[in-house]
Amino acid sequence: MKKLVSSLLCLVFATGLGLSAAIAQEHAEGETPHYPLHKPRNQEWSFAGPFGKYDKGQLQRGLKVYKEVCSACHSMNLVAFRTLGELGYSEAQVKAFAAEYEVQDGPNASGDMYTRKAVPSDYFPSPFPNHEAAAAANNGAAPPDMSLLAKARGIERGFPTFLFDIFTQYQEGGPDYIYSLLTGYQEPPAGVEVAQGTHYNPYFANASALAMAPPLSDGQVTYDDGAPQTLDQYAKDVSAFLMWAAEPHLEERKRTGFMVLVFLLIFSGLIYLTKKSVYSNKPH
Repeated sequence: MKKLVSSLLCLVFATGLGLSAAIAQEHAEGETPHYPLHKPRNQEWSFAGPFGKYDKGQLQRGLKVYKEVCSACHSMNLVAFRTLGELGYSEAQVKAFAAEYEVQDGPNASGDMYTRKAVPSDYFPSPFPNHEAAAAANNGAAPPDMSLLAKARGIERGFPTFLFDIFTQYQEGGPDYIYSLLTGYQEPPAGVEVAQGTHYNPYFANASALAMAPPLSDGQVTYDDGAPQTLDQYAKDVSAFLMWAAEPHLEERKRTGFMVLVFLLIFSGLIYLTKKSVYSNKPH
């Protein structure tokens, strides 16, 4: 039986490799390509695996990158300022951070809308008044909201990788994709033309080029903790921060899942012992 199962797995694996090779050959012959052209590059994340945890220092750096660079175009409408306390900030620091933003409120007693300084209960405001204004300011492509971006941009890894993902608890597809996209801008290869106003990036999930220009570069954001001020570090930090924004309760979920597994293991053992005890007293 074991030999049969092993043979079947080998056959399926070989078939998968054959299909992958055939698809690659079709693309090479000018068929419609499958995006992204390059698969996201896997990175090492502190929150990976069943016991992974967020690195609060990295999250704070990622927040700084978002605030100083990404927030000029991207909103985070589902993230409240008060949740920043989970990154290690005090209540006073959260209030001071929120006060750096202005939000629209109202209507007042006269029926008019007005702007005021944000408070911790407010959410990160959008840099544009509406979707149309965002698109008009960005070559017709409105920048997506970043609240859930790290969960929404996971790229399918295909066979046979997804089989191993089940056992490794791989869930870093979104951060891997965001990191690869931010660091993947390059000159288009010979014979490849991109539309005017777009930028070639083989890691982009929807096409070979996108409207967003390279947003990060070395030395663009100043870190206070001595971390490298490089494109690579910026991309890792903001990707980790966006993962936290999309799933702030990841650590709690993992702890709960582990306790459930332990409970099920103990419960299964008790059931087995109970069954053994009950049937041992019955006459044969």
